[in-house]
Amino acid sequence: MAGLRSTRRVIKDATRERLLTVAESLLLETGYDDVSVRSINTAAGMNPAAVHYHFGSKDGLVGALLEARLAPHWADRLATVSERRARGWTPTVAELVDVVVTPLLDLSAESLGRLHLHLLARLFLGRQQVEWSSRWFSLDPWIELLRAARPDLSAGEAARRWVLAFDLVLQTVGAPLATTLPKEKISGTTLRAFVTAGLDAA
Repeated sequence: MAGLRSTRRVIKDATRERLLTVAESLLLETGYDDVSVRSINTAAGMNPAAVHYHFGSKDGLVGALLEARLAPHWADRLATVSERRARGWTPTVAELVDVVVTPLLDLSAESLGRLHLHLLARLFLGRQQVEWSSRWFSLDPWIELLRAARPDLSAGEAARRWVLAFDLVLQTVGAPLATTLPKEKISGTTLRAFVTAGLDAA
């Protein structure tokens, strides 16, 4: 029985990855608005209900795609932040901004990364309800870190500042309203300065 469950899990995971890979290719080729659930299912060679069964919706699929592709970019940095916090380290606001912004700027250096940033910006700025499984895709750990750097801030104020900061960052690196993806890497000097000033304002 355990062997059967294991086999089913492997098949389910392979199906999900197939749908994610096909969707990623279609999204890169034609853009979010022109890719339908039907076209993803067809290109993946799946039945018409596959995306809905595995992800619930197109936005659910895009959220799963982003989490799978983006989480590794932050993994080492966030593990380091967690370890240092556990040892009593108090971050500066500039250090927190670096943890957030540097991987996003690195992603903007290549076309697939720019697609991921564009999709993330659309979801976040559109306030789409996506079920993330990674805690770092929620505001809670960022609120805790900002309050460690700025203990004078309430949880509500820290949350508001992060939402504004993420809005600015994703608007800049994700070009959510663009019909074509940006072609070059984004310089982060001014972006870092604005985000740091906003999070650290008196």
